[in-house]
Amino acid sequence: MAAILAVLVPVAGAAEPPRISPAGDAAAAGMVEVRSLAPDIQVEMRYAGSDNFTGSPVPGYEANRCYLLEPVARALARVQASLRAEGLGLRVYDCYRPVHSVASFMRWVGEADDPALKARWYPNVDKARLTDGYIGEVSGHSRGATVDLTLVRCDGGACEPLDMGTPYDFFDPSAHTDAPGTTPAQLANRHRLRDAMAAQGLAGYSMEWWHFTLRPEPDPGTAYDFPVR
Repeated sequence: MAAILAVLVPVAGAAEPPRISPAGDAAAAGMVEVRSLAPDIQVEMRYAGSDNFTGSPVPGYEANRCYLLEPVARALARVQASLRAEGLGLRVYDCYRPVHSVASFMRWVGEADDPALKARWYPNVDKARLTDGYIGEVSGHSRGATVDLTLVRCDGGACEPLDMGTPYDFFDPSAHTDAPGTTPAQLANRHRLRDAMAAQGLAGYSMEWWHFTLRPEPDPGTAYDFPVR
């Protein structure tokens, strides 16, 4: 999940929210599908289906495709190349996220809790508090510069995620990259992912082990709202 918090109206001392580009598709936005550069990256866009914290497909996600601004996609392809020799690779869970998809998350926060969803995705955090670092009104994903992902180990053509200690999008202190109580093996896996990403300029977010943004961002002043197709 994007975890960059901001408001949609300017306030004194706050950064201006990004402008929304009129680009109607990935090509017009200068984005590419990451598998066009690294075909062996696994793509499992969780928000295109129901296996996510909302329990439903998210508006704006119409296909299992990972779009990123070209410099970000190229950096991710370099990460994938660096991992191959170790029998490792990447599985991507979210990439570019339309602005209206972010708005749908904010509406979801204001709705009544579903006990089953709470138990699975945020058992120890009040839903209304998810905006304190987990779900924001403005997202780096909408700028095509942020990606959510994990490490997989591939053997004989089959790839399985490494044990990171929590699932993706588990909103809980235990998902912080260096959370106390994480086993040495889980911590090593989180750090292996972090270090591989950092080597190509992709910085992690301490509250979510899966969340990375290219630094500096290619275009921090522009967000996009075309659907993922």
